[in-house]
This record gives sequence, structure tokens and C-alpha cells, in this order.
Amino acid sequence: MSDLDLDELRSELEDFAQPEKRGGRSPQEERVIAGFEDIQRFVEAHGRIPQHGEEGDIFERLYAVRLDRLRSLAEFRSLLVALDHQGLLADAPAAPVVSVESMDDDELLAELEGAAGSPDITQLRHVRSSVEKREAEEIAAREKCLDFENFKPLFEQIQNDLASGLRTTRPFVKDAGFSKAEITTGQFFILGGQTAYVASVGEPIKAPNGESDARLRVIYSNGTESDLLLRSLQRALYKDESGRRITEPAAGPLFADKEEDGDQASGTIYVLRSKSDHPTVAAHRNVLHKIGVTSGSVEQRIANPRLDPTFLMADVELIATYKLYNINRTKLEKLVHKVFGRARVEIEVKDRFGNPVVPKEWFLAPLFAVDEAVERIKDGSILNYVYDPSTAKLAYASEAKV
Repeated sequence: MSDLDLDELRSELEDFAQPEKRGGRSPQEERVIAGFEDIQRFVEAHGRIPQHGEEGDIFERLYAVRLDRLRSLAEFRSLLVALDHQGLLADAPAAPVVSVESMDDDELLAELEGAAGSPDITQLRHVRSSVEKREAEEIAAREKCLDFENFKPLFEQIQNDLASGLRTTRPFVKDAGFSKAEITTGQFFILGGQTAYVASVGEPIKAPNGESDARLRVIYSNGTESDLLLRSLQRALYKDESGRRITEPAAGPLFADKEEDGDQASGTIYVLRSKSDHPTVAAHRNVLHKIGVTSGSVEQRIANPRLDPTFLMADVELIATYKLYNINRTKLEKLVHKVFGRARVEIEVKDRFGNPVVPKEWFLAPLFAVDEAVERIKDGSILNYVYDPSTAKLAYASEAKV
């Protein structure tokens, strides 16, 4: 037994250990001692105390943070001083004393406990921050929905719509041009295997990080509800691999990045720029676009533009195209024109017979706004938006300036 080190000896004797007497170490103290022993093993193996800095690996940097904390906490210095045969606690001036009571459990354990129940810290495990812990508790804190009968028909209709293909699901991702994927009243999501309905969104409040937040009333398909924060629901949907947004029935999968098995090509949406010398065109050439849909070749559709008043009786430049699959082209075109309706420009030209014609598909809108509209059609959020010429971007229909 003389060849056994202290750890092996402890392991050999664990089965024979007597029950701890009253007044023994608390579980927290045991974890702190185990964390300190990790640091001691590091010093024995490397001949130096752990250092901060990018040059060290993650474990050494964690040990360094932990040692700093142990030096600064008087409660634990007194606990560990008898074990400190390497003089680690006295090796450097102690940092300002921080009371244990001023730290929450997550901060304390994340920095001090290391790998409780494991032989060393290299067996990594996830230590949740206090924010993550609160969010998890908020998501889990659901109560029985007392008026669920009022919402039950909505969930039944959602299931019918999904089964018939009227609605579909999309991954919950950040919207193009926005820092956060948006959540509004009346939307449906899939979270933790349950369908979630946002019944109401409260007044905006400011989160600790300065972002805008709001309290939600969310009803779940299992008859429960919760009043979690909007940002908490966003993050939960991001983290849930099966988390989904359920699209609006009128949107559906209008666009696809590529053709899938069984898809039938339905056409192409195209964006054109005119080369006309008309004064209105010349003054706004870079932001004046024709947005249209064709079932055939775009090249054939825009052939001989000088003879077609739709193209302002002038040559055009093809700026962008988006392939469409399994959609109703007519409805899609009407939807796009409705979104950009406030930016429509009426330019009168004479056809080849001398008759005045005013085409209806020319809009003063930059290409990036068209790209954003396409992305919102993909995720089903386009129904809440219109193009606002005063800001040159999409905006909530109720907030856009007339």
C-alpha cells in the first residue's frame, strides 16, 4: 500500500468510510476541495501554477480562474489552508475578498467546483449560467390553461392545415437583415414537441442587456400555458433542434433554394432595370425595378422589349431571378405587388400604335428590399409586412408611413 498515492488510497478506502458525523463538511465544501485538488495535480504535473492567457489550453485557464477565486474568498482559504502543501494560496497577493453570499450558485460552482463526481476537470460538462438557468425554469414553468377550450379549435385547425399542406413548418432562424427572428401575436411554433400559440404580447420592456423584450402569454397544445419572456422563447427555439415556426396558410413554401424530388417547376420571379431615356427612369434608374413572374424562360419573356409597353418600349437589364416550385404564380405575383404597392410608379409611354399605356409592375424599391421580401415569403412572415418608401425597407403594415 506504500506505493499508492493519496487518490488511489482514498479510492481503496471509500467503501469502508464511516457515515459522516454531524458538523462535517457540506457538499459545497467537498466540491471546493475537489476543485482545489485538481489545481494541485496540475502543479505537480507541470511544475508551475496555472496561467491565464490565450497560450494556455482551456483547462489551464479554468484552473487559473479557479485559483484566483479561491485566493479571494476568505471562507475557502481557511478551509483549504491545511491542504495547501504547495503554498498555492499564499503564492500571490490575495485579490479583494468577495463574500460567498454575494455570488449566486451558478457563478460559484462554475468557477470553483470543477468536476464534482469526476476525477478531474478534463471531463467537461455543461455548467449553465444564471441567465440560462432562469430561462430553462421559465420554459418549464407551465400552468394549466383554464380557458383552453377557447384555444383548442385553433390547435385542431393547425393540425388539419399541416396534414393538408396548407401550412408547413420552417426552422426558426434569424430573418434576413434582422438581428433576431421575430415573434408576434397569433403565431404558432413547435417547441419541445408541443405546438405553441402566442396568444398575446405585452408592453415592451427593456432587458438587462438593453434589448427590447416583452412578456408573452403562450398556450400549448397539451392544455398548459406560460407567461415567459419573448427573448426566452426565441432562445429556446434556437436551441431546440426540432424547434419550428409554423407558416401562415396563405404563404406556404413559395420559394425553394433548389428543386426537391417530386417538385414541379412553376416559373420564375424576375427583377428588371430599364434602359429607357424617360426622365423618371433616368432620375431613378438604380432603384426603379420591374418585378414580375413568368412560367417560361425569362429570356423569352423579355425578348424584344422595345416593342412592348410593359418594358417601357426600351431595352432592359436582368438584375435578379428566383426559381419557384409548386406555387400559384398569379397569387404570388399579386402578393408581391401588394407588398410593394406604395412604391408603384406610373410611367406613361406610347405603344407602337401611338396609344398611351401605363404599365403596373414598376416600383421604386432597391434590390435588397426585394431580396428581403423573398426571404419573408419563404418563412411565412411576409403577410405582416409592406414596403415603406419613407425608410426604403420592409416594415410592419401597421407601422409603415402612408
